[in-house]
Amino acid sequence: MKNLILAIMAILSFTNIDAQESIYDISINDISGNNIDLNEFKGKHILFVNVASECGFTSQYAGLEELHQQYKNDLIVIGLPCNQFGGQEPAAEKEIQLFCTKNFGVSFLMTEKIDVRGEKMHPLYNWLTNKKVNGKSSSSVKWNFQKYIVSGKGDFVNYFYSTTKPMSTKITSIIE
Repeated sequence: MKNLILAIMAILSFTNIDAQESIYDISINDISGNNIDLNEFKGKHILFVNVASECGFTSQYAGLEELHQQYKNDLIVIGLPCNQFGGQEPAAEKEIQLFCTKNFGVSFLMTEKIDVRGEKMHPLYNWLTNKKVNGKSSSSVKWNFQKYIVSGKGDFVNYFYSTTKPMSTKITSIIE
C-alpha cells in the first residue's frame, strides 16, 4: 500500500495538474555573476529576450534600450546572452557587456550566458516555454532575440519571434 501511495505521488508530481511554479522563485545571475531576485520586479512587466552580439537581429539592442528607457516605470527588460543559435554569442560575459554598452548604450539588465533550449535549458526558459509550468502557453525558442513577456503579477502573457521589433505595438500595447 505504501508503495502504491508513493507511486501515485510521483506520478502527480510529474503531471503538474494545477500547480504552477512562480516566475519569482527562479534563480538566475546577472552578467557579473550576482543573483537577480525576480521578486524585486513584482508589479512590473518583465520582457525576457535571448540575445547575441553577432546576429542579424543584434541591432535590436537599440530598440530594447529605447523600450527600457520609455517604459522603465512599468517594465523590466532582461537580456539573456545565448550561444545556441549559429554560435552568434561566442564571447564571455565581460566582453558581451562591453560590446552592448559601447555599441548600443545598453543599461537594461543583462544575465549570465545561458541555454534557452535542450538538455541544459535554464529553469527560467523551462518556465517561459512550458505550459505545464507557466499555465498558459508552450513554445520553443526559434532564434536569437525571441521575446517573452510576463505581467506585473508574474503571469505569462505572450511571446514574440525575433522579427517582432522591441518597440512594436504588439509589445508596447501590453505594457500600456
